[in-house]
Amino acid sequence: MRVLVTGGSGYIGSHAARILRSQGHDILIYDNLSTGHRCLAKGFEMVEADLHDRETLLSALKRVDAVMHFAAHAYVGESVENPRKYFRNNVEGGLALLNACIDSGVRQIVFSSTCAVYGIPDSVPISEDFPRRPANPYGVTKLIFEYALESYAQAYGLRFASLRYFNAAGADESGEIGEMHEPETHLIPCALQAAAGTRDALEVFGTDYPTPDGTCIRDYIHVSDLADAHVRALDYLAREKESLFVNLGTGAGHSIREIIHEVEAVTGRKLSTRVTARRPGDPPALVANPARAQQLLGWKATRSLNDIVATAWRWMQRSSS
Repeated sequence: MRVLVTGGSGYIGSHAARILRSQGHDILIYDNLSTGHRCLAKGFEMVEADLHDRETLLSALKRVDAVMHFAAHAYVGESVENPRKYFRNNVEGGLALLNACIDSGVRQIVFSSTCAVYGIPDSVPISEDFPRRPANPYGVTKLIFEYALESYAQAYGLRFASLRYFNAAGADESGEIGEMHEPETHLIPCALQAAAGTRDALEVFGTDYPTPDGTCIRDYIHVSDLADAHVRALDYLAREKESLFVNLGTGAGHSIREIIHEVEAVTGRKLSTRVTARRPGDPPALVANPARAQQLLGWKATRSLNDIVATAWRWMQRSSS
């Protein structure tokens, strides 16, 4: 199958593109490189353009059978400070993509969604039928696109898979691609930077949560497991007539203190930490119920927290050398 990967020079998109190619699919990456990195798309054909460039987008879509949509801004704090940027890119850009898909005859799309659509849940683990009550503009923009997918499916025969990620982390086992964000805000790479000495200390936002050790608990999933789920979702759309929403997580949560311990074990270095105030809107725990993904896609996360930290550390050492 020929697949257009929007945001394919970004973190998760680049890993998905590699797994798609390994499974025999033809890949065309579409990216404006506003946050992506050309080196992550090395070896792939890439169209460097924005989703708002309708003519270029239509031309690219005429060459493919399906779309994987990763192109989005994804900093929660920034979305609060600058919602205009997020609605412009994640909503308006997403609608431009959907409209171009309909006009060019492409009817299959795999969407990079997020557990942020749930907001602060009443309990964990989180199932797909939990209320969608996003607590920040980033989550709102992802939910709006989910609503658009449902409406377009009903009106135009579009079929979609909306994959709600929990905390993506780690790097490709080859060490050739990994996480490259500027600024970096994700816990595991920030902890590794502290271990490497390129960050003064790891900030811990609150130690008084109602969790066993007082720090936030999150469900960390290896980026290659995420990428594998995308390929399975594409296969699902090719054989089934129904669209789907699924959570992508391990079903197990790890606290910030557990992450710090694992990073110290993998790197053999002691982390310097600095406790600061809680961040507004941070829920104590976010953990997936991944049963539906296993049932419908035959998918289950296979990589451990140690795998996540070890591959991320290998990537960081290689990319900085």
